[in-house]
Amino acid sequence: MSPRRDRPSTDAPRDGARKPYTRPSSAHRSAREKLSKRLSAGDPRSEQDPQRRIPVGLSTSSVFPAGVEEGFRLASEIGFDGMEVMVSYPQDSRDPAILREYSERYELPILSLHAPTLFFLQGLWGRDAWVKIERTIEIAKELEVPTIVAHPPFRWQGRYATGFVEGVAALEEEHGIAIAVENMYPWRLGVRELLNYLPDHDPTDEDYAHVTVDLSHAATAGDDALEMIERLGDRLTHLHLADGSGRTTKDEHLPPGEGNQPCAEVLRRLANRGWEGSVLLEVTTSGNAEIRERTLRQSLDFARHHLGHHLENDADGGADGGDGGDVGSTTP
Repeated sequence: MSPRRDRPSTDAPRDGARKPYTRPSSAHRSAREKLSKRLSAGDPRSEQDPQRRIPVGLSTSSVFPAGVEEGFRLASEIGFDGMEVMVSYPQDSRDPAILREYSERYELPILSLHAPTLFFLQGLWGRDAWVKIERTIEIAKELEVPTIVAHPPFRWQGRYATGFVEGVAALEEEHGIAIAVENMYPWRLGVRELLNYLPDHDPTDEDYAHVTVDLSHAATAGDDALEMIERLGDRLTHLHLADGSGRTTKDEHLPPGEGNQPCAEVLRRLANRGWEGSVLLEVTTSGNAEIRERTLRQSLDFARHHLGHHLENDADGGADGGDGGDVGSTTP
């Protein structure tokens, strides 16, 4: 868990220029070309020298359409370190008493809450977007959850969008809760992209003290996840672990190793630098319970292996020497 950090004096570029509504898809094409070159060059990985045991949690969205409690049950049974709860329409996703009971029953801390800032949740708690974040903060404070995740605003959300960066900083200062703004992606319309988020779909260049990087969103946007985590430094608070092909306009949320994103290298670099955040698995899984559980187990093995958790077993004289078996040979 990452405690809230003071808002830094940042050198993030913000020139106040009016943002265009669309742009050519050249950024996405150039990113795909760069990715292709990286993969053809052999996709080198860092040697493992983890400086911290980074926890791996499960987002309740990874078990959709199953419910919140099923997410806790599976996470406990499989061996995750904690949970991220997607605050949504089901009552138990936004009831502190029920969430506390789940957390205690399954012995899993809630590492973060995801505020209902998604497009399909615009009707939850009314149309005032600040209310969605503020009510999520109140739940977090009651449960002593240190972080909430929020999407950047849609550009049509008026003053909420134009004042978002400053508003986030003010709420963090008032409540002592980290608001980790998540990277998103433009909506692609043929040869052009609709720039539907303000200030941008990529929060790494904005004046946020806390940021969540989602690897599936980076794939859809054509953004370089390795550059993003290096650019953020200690401002990176959470990593949403998922994969993507980058060849579609869809947000794929593939299990790590099933796309072409540098999932393995991202995990290794974070572990090697002693990153203080948490990894949250956020993948799309099958409605078939057996396949869903297998996907979650394989994804956790992947994460633990590339974070170097198996090296702790080696150092302690563990018998198996690793959580991930041969996952080190899986395409990142």
